[in-house]
Amino acid sequence: MIYDVIIIGSGPAGLAAAIYAQRARLSAVVLEKEYVSGGQVLNTYEVDNYPGLPGIGGYELGMKLREHAEKLGAQFINIEAKHIALEDQGKIKAVYTEQEEFRARTIVLAMGARYRHLEVPGEQELTGMGVSYCATCDGAFFKGRTVAVVGGGDVAVEDALFLARGCEKVYLIHRRNELRAAAMLQEQLEKCNNIEFLWDTEVVSIPGEDHVEGLRIRNKKDQSERVLEVDGVFIAVGTIPNTGIITKLLHLDNNGCIVAAEDGKTEIPGIFAAGDIRTKQLRQIVTAVADGANVITSVQGYLNTL
Repeated sequence: MIYDVIIIGSGPAGLAAAIYAQRARLSAVVLEKEYVSGGQVLNTYEVDNYPGLPGIGGYELGMKLREHAEKLGAQFINIEAKHIALEDQGKIKAVYTEQEEFRARTIVLAMGARYRHLEVPGEQELTGMGVSYCATCDGAFFKGRTVAVVGGGDVAVEDALFLARGCEKVYLIHRRNELRAAAMLQEQLEKCNNIEFLWDTEVVSIPGEDHVEGLRIRNKKDQSERVLEVDGVFIAVGTIPNTGIITKLLHLDNNGCIVAAEDGKTEIPGIFAAGDIRTKQLRQIVTAVADGANVITSVQGYLNTL
């Protein structure tokens, strides 16, 4: 079978694309390597900036988007895309997996992004043993204890606020002297008595054998180092686009994102990008959903030229 469109990934961008593809009566299939749809939103305890649904849980929002797509008849296959190739002079796009092959006239790339690491000694060895990239996933293990959050953006602040509800003390470590997070989030931080800021500070290493035993940090101004006594560390220093399957196919920018505008069009006709995987100013759930809608409009335009 040759589909009208193959959507790779089922985060907010991929799910919105699936919804709009069904409404457009396109033959479509969504390929998702994880067992649950939602992408990074699954790791968000509370979403407070999605219009009309203030305070909704990230997992619940992901499930609602998936349910909407399924209600319209969207087809999902739990499988990982490994490679993409062009056939018939680019008119047909083939997606290869370990089990089978899928072919379509167009492809929507919506693989999202993954957590960026600090790349310091102890981080990899202690991941899952006190080092975490998801406060909502692992925060409950540190109830009544002391933890650190590394980062200065929205996610880092959201993690600190979430952890402060159950932890005795939360250190927020940032390499600069001011946060990049939204003003509203920063205002909430100021109300938390158990959150302490460590400005101009970077993590040097994460000591420990079978669990985190502290955090070696360095003050960037005077280069002094010390070990901070914490039971866990939550790392929130950004994401890396999941572009592994197309690095030899499409041009990427300096941040590893697919070069594509709001319409999702890439340099290859019939291949589109949506969500955190593409170049964009703002990476939020609402912009990912908008990408999903825009990209299907572009898909329809392309199909009309064939």
